[in-house]
Amino acid sequence: MDKKERRVGTVSRGIRCPIIREGDDLAAIVATSVLEAAECEGFELRDRDVIAMTESIVARSQGNYASVDDIAADVKAKFGGETVGVIFPILSRNRFSICLKGIAKGCKKIVLMLSYPSDEVGNSLATYDLIDANGINPYSDVLSLERYREVFGIQKLEFTGVDYVQYYQDLIRECGCEVEVIFANQAKAILDYTDKVLTCDIHTRARTKRLLKAAGAKLVLGLDEILNASVSGSGCNEKYGLLGSNKSTEDKIKLFPRECKDLVLDVQKRIFEATGKHVEVMVYGDGAFKDPQGKIWELADPVVSPAFTDGLIGTPNELKLKYLADNDFKDLSGEELKKAISDSIKKKDGSSLVGNMAAQGTTPRQLTDLIGSLCDLTSGSGDKGTPVVLVQGYFDNYTN
Repeated sequence: MDKKERRVGTVSRGIRCPIIREGDDLAAIVATSVLEAAECEGFELRDRDVIAMTESIVARSQGNYASVDDIAADVKAKFGGETVGVIFPILSRNRFSICLKGIAKGCKKIVLMLSYPSDEVGNSLATYDLIDANGINPYSDVLSLERYREVFGIQKLEFTGVDYVQYYQDLIRECGCEVEVIFANQAKAILDYTDKVLTCDIHTRARTKRLLKAAGAKLVLGLDEILNASVSGSGCNEKYGLLGSNKSTEDKIKLFPRECKDLVLDVQKRIFEATGKHVEVMVYGDGAFKDPQGKIWELADPVVSPAFTDGLIGTPNELKLKYLADNDFKDLSGEELKKAISDSIKKKDGSSLVGNMAAQGTTPRQLTDLIGSLCDLTSGSGDKGTPVVLVQGYFDNYTN
């Protein structure tokens, strides 16, 4: 074996950083933390390494926070403070409960319409076995709270032990708002109760708004249209509103980061000036993957990455090595097989391999979604203390 031949492919490292506060020079902190980690651990930065920072530290450095009262003021101003249909929210204490408090404080009554058997990201409210056994058609049937309890009883989420139907009811009432709960999957079902609707779905929101407006709704807004501008000096997100927000305290949320392309370019520039290496930089939130045990799709943010440098635009363009080994070069082995596969990779001219049989089974997803998922799993959501991730070798292939 050639001693100079690299034996390691992609490496993902969590980078420890100071606790970030509002007003911190985040670009300087991130660049310095990566450079100090390289010196401490004895590795070198290379061209096309990826430096990724979690959306949380970006929003914190921006001071992008809002209170329950800020949400309430915006909801009341936009809906009039009477009865509002709140439909298709996800079931989450971290993601939606504080938003729901604000919405409830801005309304006289909420008709809460929950999708079933699960919410948009897979949190379960019912079982298909009971749906089938009771002759329920989830595509068309609207269930009252009484009918839901009769069929499904109390359904607690597997990992949290929370009965979200009761939890959301109690939360709304505690804010001095009346509540009625129904279960349906057709957006227009809410129009039998109110013609003012706040749709809380994330990735299907454009379709939901279109269907409601076509069905005659008087007023339709999404979570992306609440706090899409500052209320009395509050934080906001011009593009995503409340989407991507997280619980900060019992009466405050941290919003998704505002425009931050300048930030990733600044980090890129600082690393180049310090090392001469051209790295790519991105901000990431939730990864885009699904948990096979709990059936929960992780992506509760509107996008995986709200900002990234231009080198991260696009999708992978790769050949499947096992396909080449089992088909094109099935009669070769050893160094002869290695050379044949290496030559095939080197012959790629940059044109798309979509439709090429030798590319089947590779992952045709956005680079930022793939790398963001890797980073989300690397940094975790708990106490690792590594809100920056350095990914090396991601763009390497078998020939490097």
